[in-house]
Amino acid sequence: MSHTVLIVEDDKRIASWVTRYFNRAGFSAEVAHDGHTGLELARSMVPDLILLDLMLPGLDGMTLCRRLRRESDVPIIMLTAKGAQPDRIQGLDGGADDYVVKPFDPDELVARAKAVLRRYEGRVQWTLTCGPLVMDEATRQVSVDQQPMELSEAQFLLLAALLRQPNQVLSRRQLIHLALGRDFDGYDRAIDSHIVRLRRAIHREDFQPIQTVYGAGYRLACKDV
Repeated sequence: MSHTVLIVEDDKRIASWVTRYFNRAGFSAEVAHDGHTGLELARSMVPDLILLDLMLPGLDGMTLCRRLRRESDVPIIMLTAKGAQPDRIQGLDGGADDYVVKPFDPDELVARAKAVLRRYEGRVQWTLTCGPLVMDEATRQVSVDQQPMELSEAQFLLLAALLRQPNQVLSRRQLIHLALGRDFDGYDRAIDSHIVRLRRAIHREDFQPIQTVYGAGYRLACKDV
């Protein structure tokens, strides 16, 4: 499954140019031309990587970066004409993983994106926890109160997606993308059936962390995060 990249760039010529190079490199690219649209898309599509222009209409790139960083650890590369060292430092301190100054070579940008993704994927935790619930992604073992559980593949993948983003509301479409992939040919409501079975599997007295947020999706409530 290819990586998805969200390009938030108000210059449509540059956005089209960057999109073409990333598509050619095997990425699936989406574009936003202002900060508010970029924030909405980042929340709805859950991209693997964000390319973020600093000077944006509506919501500037620095503010958008800081807001995204409060909600997610998605890798962010800033694209900007501001190349002075203080600007670079401000961008990295604001939560960016890399900082690319315009004009830039598109092949180098793609290479930097791949390097950022490798670093990000290399630091993914193998053990995910939520109270007494423990998942070892390396061995694919799940337990509650040290009692092992048998989960279907879909249940395991859904639980892993929820555990990676604790206390965050995930829509059905987000869960499909994160857990089952873009090629999933079922309906959004099929997620509900999987969630019902998953809840039954992990339920213990006084422990049921999967919450329904009506009209929005599901959340894994974890007090220890």
